[in-house]
Amino acid sequence: MPADAAPDGLRRVSRVVLLDPADRILLLHGHEPDDPADDWWFTPGGGLEGDETREQAALRELAEETGITEVELGPVLWRRRCSFPFAGRRWDQDEWYYLARTTRTETAPQALTDLERRSVSGARWWTCPELTRAHETVYPTRLAGLLRTLLDEGPPARPVTLDTEIV
Repeated sequence: MPADAAPDGLRRVSRVVLLDPADRILLLHGHEPDDPADDWWFTPGGGLEGDETREQAALRELAEETGITEVELGPVLWRRRCSFPFAGRRWDQDEWYYLARTTRTETAPQALTDLERRSVSGARWWTCPELTRAHETVYPTRLAGLLRTLLDEGPPARPVTLDTEIV
C-alpha cells in the first residue's frame, strides 16, 4: 500500500481552492506525460506524506506547485472520491478541498516531482464566468457550479460530499 494511502486503499489527497482578491480561482494545466493533447485543468494539491495532516499537505502542495505560501487556509469545502487513469496506472483517491485566499497572483513552482515536471504545463487564474463557459476538461467536473455557490453563499457549514467520479 502506498505511503499516502488510507487503510481502505484510497490515496489521501488535499486540494486547495485558491481564490485571489477578485474571486478568481487558480487552476493548474495538466496532461498525460506522453500526450500533451490529453489535457485538463485541476486545483493544486496532492497526496499526504508521512504523518502530515491534511492541512499541512494542502499548504505544502500549494507551495511546491505554485510557490504561493502567503495564504489563509480556510475550511474543507468538499470531499470527493475519484478514480482515473494517469501515467500508466489507476489512481483511487479520497480528496478534501480546502478554501484558501491569497493576495499573491504570480506563480512559480518550487518543488515539482519528476512526474509533475512531465505533466503540468502551467497555471491560470479563472473567473467564475470563464470557468462556466470553458470547453476544456476541468476536475472536479462540476467546479464552475461549485465555485458559483461558494461565491454566492460562502463556505458550507460542513464539507459537501461530491459525487464519486470514475474516469
